[in-house]
Amino acid sequence: MPSFYPPRRTLMGPGPSDLHPRVTAAMARDTIGHLDPEFIRLMDEVKTLLQYAFQTKNEMTFPVSAPGSAGMECCFVNLLEPGDKVVVAQNGVFGGRMKENVERCGATAVMVEDAWGEPVDPNKVEDALKAAPDAKILAFVQAETSTGAESDTEALVKLAHDNDCLTIVDTVTALGGTPVKVDDWGIDAIYSGTQKCLSCVPGLSPISFNERALEVVRNRKTKVQSWFLDIGLLMSYWGGEGKRAYHHTAPINAIYALNESLVMLQEEGLENAWARHRRNHNALRDGFEAMGLSFVVEEPYRLPQLNAVSVPEGTDEAAVRSKLLQDYSLEIGAGLGAMAGKIWRIGLMGHTSNPKNVYLCLDAMDSVLTGIGAPIESGIAVARAKQSYANADKIPHMEIPATTSN
Repeated sequence: MPSFYPPRRTLMGPGPSDLHPRVTAAMARDTIGHLDPEFIRLMDEVKTLLQYAFQTKNEMTFPVSAPGSAGMECCFVNLLEPGDKVVVAQNGVFGGRMKENVERCGATAVMVEDAWGEPVDPNKVEDALKAAPDAKILAFVQAETSTGAESDTEALVKLAHDNDCLTIVDTVTALGGTPVKVDDWGIDAIYSGTQKCLSCVPGLSPISFNERALEVVRNRKTKVQSWFLDIGLLMSYWGGEGKRAYHHTAPINAIYALNESLVMLQEEGLENAWARHRRNHNALRDGFEAMGLSFVVEEPYRLPQLNAVSVPEGTDEAAVRSKLLQDYSLEIGAGLGAMAGKIWRIGLMGHTSNPKNVYLCLDAMDSVLTGIGAPIESGIAVARAKQSYANADKIPHMEIPATTSN
């Protein structure tokens, strides 16, 4: 069998996102041992950088050696025991995965459901919490990847605490692209992924537990059902000073990549990163709307990094995606679950979020949709996006360092 050489793509789907050359180069550095003193020093630096990204001082902050789904499972298996009750707010695919985790832990899920494309309704959550006073946890997704809707994390966490509940929050698509403030908002347990707005390789899941969550873990009556994801065992490797206890062989080169991506985030500054994602979203939005395409999520709840765009009536959305990949080497995503066949999910995440990609996407979509006779306004999308950038430049905004742009 020959060696594998992947095609060069522009990744504008729901993840992974494009890697910056600095991140790619970091992965190619020499591998050292997972208990090497220099690697342990790097682990401490990664923890500090993740604390910055999460905006937390939680000591229990580190990347799980598996993708975001494992970070989700880590939170649930450590905090839940059989017989517990969890209020799960679902407004898309990934709230449903939370329900699966609850049930596999032997706990009961009390579901609060909102329409896909809408944020979690705090009023419904409050009613559910009052109706289930014995609930232990409120779990929800801040940035629902299946729809591009963002929920009010601060308000939902406050509701949970007012009703004596812990919180588990999914920020897989949020972290680095939109504000996530663990300490200010009081989030108890949180997980994310590296392949979205952090623009790192897939396969790592940053997590953070505060002291309130850790106290629950310490007082468990039963063993954590997962050996690999037991937070106590993991922190024997990731925590403390000096010598670490062997737990597993960490994905060393992937940790190099994560460190580099977090260094770049620190160089840019969180506020600048959030502003960049918003600015590029606005230009993409203006271009698509000029074309005649619409967004699923209303503006106040719309994620800048994940754009759910409605497919024009009578258009074969899969054929459009295939044509974009074939002719432009451009990847965009399909809808999931209830949104399948109805939307495209277009990512502007991390290193992918830049004007060049906005123009590429608009131009390619214009060409493909015009070519198949879709009911759009042709030839004006890119010009409208350029006008959006020009208008934004008239407003004072934070500068974006050259290290994070194309």
